[in-house]
Amino acid sequence: MNKVVLIFTVVAAVALNVNAQRDTSKTQSIDITSSFKPVLRSAVKINFSGSQLAADTSKQVLGYTIPSQNLFYAYQPISLRPLALVQDTNLYLGNRNFLKAGFGSLNTAYASVGLGFGDGKKTLLNLSANYIGSKGNDIEFQDYNMLSVKGTGSYFTGKNEVYGGATVGLQNYYLYGYDHDIYKYLKSDIRQQFQDINMYAGVRNTVSNPSDLSYNPNLQLSFFTNKDKLSETSIIVELPAQKKINDEIIFKLSAKGDFTNYASKNTLPEYNFGNNILQIAPAVLYTSSLIKLHAGLTPTWSNNKFSFLPDVYAEVKLQDKVFLVQAGWVGRYVKNTYRNLSMINPYLKNITSRDNTKEVEYYGGIKATIGKHFNFNVKAGLITYTDLPVFINDTATDEKAFLISNEPQATNFRVHGDVSYINQDKFTFTAGVTFNGYTDFNVNNKAWHTIPMEFTSSLRWWAYDKLLFKSDFYFFNGGNYISKTNNSRPLNGGTDLSAGAEYKINKQFSAWINANNIFNDKYERWHNYQVYGLNLTAGVLINF
Repeated sequence: MNKVVLIFTVVAAVALNVNAQRDTSKTQSIDITSSFKPVLRSAVKINFSGSQLAADTSKQVLGYTIPSQNLFYAYQPISLRPLALVQDTNLYLGNRNFLKAGFGSLNTAYASVGLGFGDGKKTLLNLSANYIGSKGNDIEFQDYNMLSVKGTGSYFTGKNEVYGGATVGLQNYYLYGYDHDIYKYLKSDIRQQFQDINMYAGVRNTVSNPSDLSYNPNLQLSFFTNKDKLSETSIIVELPAQKKINDEIIFKLSAKGDFTNYASKNTLPEYNFGNNILQIAPAVLYTSSLIKLHAGLTPTWSNNKFSFLPDVYAEVKLQDKVFLVQAGWVGRYVKNTYRNLSMINPYLKNITSRDNTKEVEYYGGIKATIGKHFNFNVKAGLITYTDLPVFINDTATDEKAFLISNEPQATNFRVHGDVSYINQDKFTFTAGVTFNGYTDFNVNNKAWHTIPMEFTSSLRWWAYDKLLFKSDFYFFNGGNYISKTNNSRPLNGGTDLSAGAEYKINKQFSAWINANNIFNDKYERWHNYQVYGLNLTAGVLINF
């Protein structure tokens, strides 16, 4: 017990001693007091609010180079000519393969067929044939018929199109314009039978090349005969090209040779001569947003007669590109081959000369597009002619045929205007009027068988998807002709109204009807050659 007390006493004494020796002074220290709390800053969303741009009212002028379009031309228009019967041209319905046929008064028979082959991308071939014939009731031998067979084709490579075609035509007219009480002829004695064979071929680029050069060399051959009377052979070689300098300037150059040989048959005397024209036509075309200017000069040799032909014309836009002012100084040669002249007057006798007509015209006018559908054009010009042919009746015989009388120098003040209203493909109306004022005739007293004024109009209206109405109107003032007593006599004018309708029964069949010369005006475009009166034709159209 005593040992325990002793040990406890010793330990307590040691503890007191140690506590007595401890340093009670406070040690240096740094106390940091802060209210900072480490938190993330709130993200700020960026708001995009662009200010409104000022409206740009200027119109950008964009130039487009439109590539060649491979269209399927299965139906070809018939050229207008003064015939005894002015046949109404039909607006065909249907596809590339069709058969159209009809009959009518005046023993009229009509047939047309078309066949199309190829996809239009690599190859394209169209074949067509047309026939029409009528027999008049008022005058003996007032008959005519026409047959035409045509083929056209194209082969497309990556950059070029090789194209060609051929046409064979046969036309029969009869010289019925004589006094039937005095003269008696067989039908074969007064027949004018034209045989016409045409062939052409060429190659043209369909896409632009690195040099911006476009070309279209082509060749045309023509063999024309008036059976047992004459023959005419023509070769036309044309080498046109153009180089694009920049977006505004294009340089154009063309060389052309037109060679014809004419030979008459079974006549005294017989004629055999050539008729040749050579031309070189350089020109510059400038196009901007306000003006289009074509400036060129064409050196020409017509049967070794040299002349410069002007080729300058321009269009200037006014009033926000709605109105255009047009003006020009242009010249050309009209080749007076028998083939070309007989297309104007099919009752023509053999020709005896090779005079080609030189025309130089100064003109000015305006063109305008108003709204989305209406267009009009007005132009006035002064034309000077060298070697102008006019048609006169053969008054030395029975007057049934026509001769060519050459006028060395003449002028014509011409005013022309036309309007059109087009509403998509639903409604189309066009009309045009032309006034001619021929003066300065010396060899001829008058401009024989020319037309002082003519008016034409045409209407096409799709009443609904399956029904088409159409109408054509033609009016002219007659000129003058020379009588058998060598006096000048006026020709009466003429009025010709035609109308028709076509109804599409289904995809394969359509029905059509035409009424020609509704006013029954038996006018004379050529002296002694009265046209047919009112006549009707009707038929069907089959697509396959």
